[in-house]
Amino acid sequence: MSTSIKSTRRLAYIAILSAVSFLLMYVSFPLIPGANFLLLDFSILPVLVALAIFDIKSAFAVLTLRTILKLILHNGGVGTLIGMPMNYIALGFFVLALGLTWKKKQTIKSYILGSLIGTLALTASMLILNYVYAVPLYAKFAGFDIKAILGLANYLFAMVLPFNLLEGLIFALGFYLLYLVIKPLIAKL
Repeated sequence: MSTSIKSTRRLAYIAILSAVSFLLMYVSFPLIPGANFLLLDFSILPVLVALAIFDIKSAFAVLTLRTILKLILHNGGVGTLIGMPMNYIALGFFVLALGLTWKKKQTIKSYILGSLIGTLALTASMLILNYVYAVPLYAKFAGFDIKAILGLANYLFAMVLPFNLLEGLIFALGFYLLYLVIKPLIAKL
């Protein structure tokens, strides 16, 4: 197969996976009672499919395109403008961890290691980003002062921390199950 055909095929897959990822953002649900604004969605799955089929660069292309689509086509205002950059960074860490561990040597051990590192990086980044970025911006631009309502420590350690640890675990398990189903198809590409 010629290089231009491979390149065109890759671009087509990236476009399709980006659209599917964007659509999956519409299906979300809360994990933590009382924290209905912390929503889990499965938009990372097509990003990880791009990682499995191609490489880290392609996975980030899907993640980037789905984020841009969200900002342009379904922008929920301040919440989206503050939340999407955080979501991009946190999911980027998860993808990067899997890409650097599991993609090179696709064993269950490397998958578990990559998922663990990814979950911890995702969680740590969300704790830091909430502390230095989201909490101050929500207070300033959305009139939602989490410090005054819940207390910063309560918010970070009773909501953000468990939510992101659970989210990483669900992402790892969800993608692993999906990968088992699509692995024969990937082999034919």
